[in-house]
Amino acid sequence: MPIRIPDQLPATEQLESENIFVMTEHRAMHQDIRPLRVLLLNLMPKKIETETQIMRKLSNTPLQIEVELLHTISHESRNVSQEHLKTFYRSFDQVKDNRYDGMIITGAPVELHEFEDVDYWDELCRIMKWSTTNVHSTLHICWGAQAGIFYHYGIQKHELPKKLSGVFNHDVLKPSSPLVRGFDDRFWAPHSRHTTVYAEDIEADPRLEIVAQSDEAGVYIAKSTDSRHFFVFGHPEYDTGTLRAEYERDVNKGMDVPVPAHYFPNDDPAQEPVSTWRAHAQLLYTNWLNYYVYQTTPYDLNSLGTGE
Repeated sequence: MPIRIPDQLPATEQLESENIFVMTEHRAMHQDIRPLRVLLLNLMPKKIETETQIMRKLSNTPLQIEVELLHTISHESRNVSQEHLKTFYRSFDQVKDNRYDGMIITGAPVELHEFEDVDYWDELCRIMKWSTTNVHSTLHICWGAQAGIFYHYGIQKHELPKKLSGVFNHDVLKPSSPLVRGFDDRFWAPHSRHTTVYAEDIEADPRLEIVAQSDEAGVYIAKSTDSRHFFVFGHPEYDTGTLRAEYERDVNKGMDVPVPAHYFPNDDPAQEPVSTWRAHAQLLYTNWLNYYVYQTTPYDLNSLGTGE
């Protein structure tokens, strides 16, 4: 089934070129199906790139999904036009009376700041609080995962000695979880961050459980035991060339950053990287949508938070 996105969204052309079935709002109006309503809070600076990456994952499922885009108004975005934001994005005030089957909160390049020093932190806290009553299941990614697990459970982040960048091998710690159904026992996934959370802090909270972890990169997937909150501390949505673009950007800024690990053939940045994580990334999004959104969300979203 297709992903339903706003008419004329730039991601549409890219997804269609990849033979991904995209349904515009106009066409979807003529189908008598209740799609899953998913709200994407996009905190990344390059919003169009992130929109496309995540919608690519959401679209490759048998479910019809209606995606709405949300941005924070307490932060001025400089890497996307105001016209794009005005046309395709909504503010929290515009969606706060709505209810959603699922929500995704992206990462953001603000890890080295204290949470309270991020200019949109108060607004993000209002959104996360609202999500507990107006969203059935929320998927947090990278810094969004660190922010979410701190806000909801008080788990602190910690600065790393150097940037963690690369593609790392992970072990499935809870193979019975539907979230990793179809995963290999060991799988690859990208990370790109300056901070981390400690496994022992998560394990000490009975409301949380770790699903997958890496000896090199640490915790990759954690979730709440009630399956309302999912925390993915890497970037499964990344394209093949995203880590390379980030590395070249940092080098051009004169930053002392390591070559992304296990990414370039022979660890040589002059060679073309090859994706080793795409299949598991797709399974992660598909399993979340299927087992924790579609199969458990109420048909009438107005009953969210009422116990019905």
